Amino acid sequence: MSTATATKTAGLAAREVVGLLRERGFGPFTGVPCSFLGPVISCLEAEHPQDYVIAANEGEAVAIAAGARLAGRRPVVILQNSGLGNTVNPLTSLCHTLRVPVLLLVTWRGRPGNPDEPQHELMGEITPEMLTAMRIRNELLPDDPAVLAERLDEAAAHMDATGLPFAFVVPKGAIAPYPKAEQTPAAAGPELMKRAEAIGQIVAAMDPRTLLVATTGKTARELERDHDRPENLYIVGSMGCASSVALGVALHTDRPVAVLDGDGAALMRLEAMAAIGRETRTGLCHLLLDNQAYESTGGQPTASAGVDFGAIAAACGYRASHDVSDGPALRAAVVRAQAEGGAHLIRVRIAPGSDPGLGRPALAPPQSAARFAEAITR
Repeated sequence: MSTATATKTAGLAAREVVGLLRERGFGPFTGVPCSFLGPVISCLEAEHPQDYVIAANEGEAVAIAAGARLAGRRPVVILQNSGLGNTVNPLTSLCHTLRVPVLLLVTWRGRPGNPDEPQHELMGEITPEMLTAMRIRNELLPDDPAVLAERLDEAAAHMDATGLPFAFVVPKGAIAPYPKAEQTPAAAGPELMKRAEAIGQIVAAMDPRTLLVATTGKTARELERDHDRPENLYIVGSMGCASSVALGVALHTDRPVAVLDGDGAALMRLEAMAAIGRETRTGLCHLLLDNQAYESTGGQPTASAGVDFGAIAAACGYRASHDVSDGPALRAAVVRAQAEGGAHLIRVRIAPGSDPGLGRPALAPPQSAARFAEAITR
């Protein structure tokens, strides 16, 4: 890992970073958002939408990039370092084996000496070593545009010479915020609930004995703030895994089990729906809170707008699916799902947005897990 100087407080302009990459023939761009690289994604969406491909998970992004490289492009993969685990297989057995190089922009959440959330601690410690172990040359993203231009040229030369990927590690504050464009007022329509209200409707309608698993991000944080109880499990990190955790619980208890999922999380691990649908003996209530955005990382769009989750659930073997957008319909769907049994998918269309003062979880992750495990036995 190179020892670059500390990143300037203002950070590089996103337009400048994108411009330097495009001037050197890099593109298209694909990946999963992180707030550290949110400005770059915002710039791409606003100024070069044809060159940005929304990926559901980081491994998919690497594979898309590999295909683009084979087609003669110089693709760039954007990801949070927590998603490096999803990239290990395609980086080591696709890119390395076929010698198909891609450029990685990997953020450095949990960087030692920089306080962060618990799920980033371990990955933050091992990010540079993990890249090196995969034989991916890596260095800090330079904080000077002229130096960045030189390093991009060196990265391109390295990839051409070796056929191996190259990674720039992006620390917090390396990229300055991208100015928000004025939003065109949306056409008038029914006002959707926000996530916190939807969670309240779900908790009010469900069987009080329900074991409730909440996906990472603001979903778990709002559930803890407003409706904390021992029967809640707050998943921290491991995006996309909450529904599989809930299935594992449901297979080994007679109590009702539900999961609060998100659209981005569900898309990241869509294979979970195949397993849930196959295990017909469970009564898992799969609640998919869909705001069409990665809200925790800055509101970048997911691909959920074009996805028929109900059709996927039916194809996977769920007993029923529901598509709701208001409180009464949501409560009725929860009651019906728990009364009928079998796997039910409830897609809840919600508006983006949350309390700006929403805090981090008060309960440490190990305590949350231990309390939940004890609650199962009661």
